[in-house]
Amino acid sequence: MRLEGKVAIITGGSSGIGRESAQLFAKEGAKIVVADVNDSGGQETVNLITQSGGEATYVRTDVSKAADCEQMIATAEQKFGQLDILFNNAGIMHGDDGDAESTTEEIWEKTLDINLRGVFLGCKFGIPAIRRAGGGSVINTASFVAVMGAATPQLAYTASKGGVLAMTRELAVIHARENIRVNALCPGPLHTELLMNFLDTDEKKQRRLVHIPMGRFGQAREMAQAALFLASDESSFMTGSEFLVDGGITSAYVTPE
Repeated sequence: MRLEGKVAIITGGSSGIGRESAQLFAKEGAKIVVADVNDSGGQETVNLITQSGGEATYVRTDVSKAADCEQMIATAEQKFGQLDILFNNAGIMHGDDGDAESTTEEIWEKTLDINLRGVFLGCKFGIPAIRRAGGGSVINTASFVAVMGAATPQLAYTASKGGVLAMTRELAVIHARENIRVNALCPGPLHTELLMNFLDTDEKKQRRLVHIPMGRFGQAREMAQAALFLASDESSFMTGSEFLVDGGITSAYVTPE
């Protein structure tokens, strides 16, 4: 198994990429800490893992709060003895997130609190724990919009994911010689509840689909497979990368300098 003996924290583990990754990581031998604010969904993920013979626990975590993130890390070490993998995956996409004129300060601040501050706090408390374990992998969920922007305006989300990507690169350089790898998973448009709720009309969905060379939305399980690669020793020479899993969208629209 590719994660035998490893301990992983996955934020946003109650659904979507988080749940798929938690189940897959557990199947590959990892012990899982599922972190979320959705208690019922988080516990359901834990139940799915334990019913399949894996080990998992749930901890309620608002990633925008330092005390919650600190407790999340402590839970991993207290329950399972160490932390090897930190998947900072939790994020939001607000339906009223638009352009600079229409996006309110409240939506801006809430989006950056969860999507960017949450990753910062995860790393702030998680990287020392990974160091204590002798090294490991940090995976931060960014997005293809961090590279190219979005066809449907969502400025706060795009800015937050751009920040995640920039922070990932710097942390990777800082910790490269400590056996701590830090990479950004950059999904393309996915058929998840998060995006489908944002693209709430057929017109919005088609506007996004027309840009994807593969002609379909990605699936959360496909992102989980990519995250598994970044979590495992198979990606041992990768750090500071923007791991684009996007159906070809950035290749079609981003021109190299």
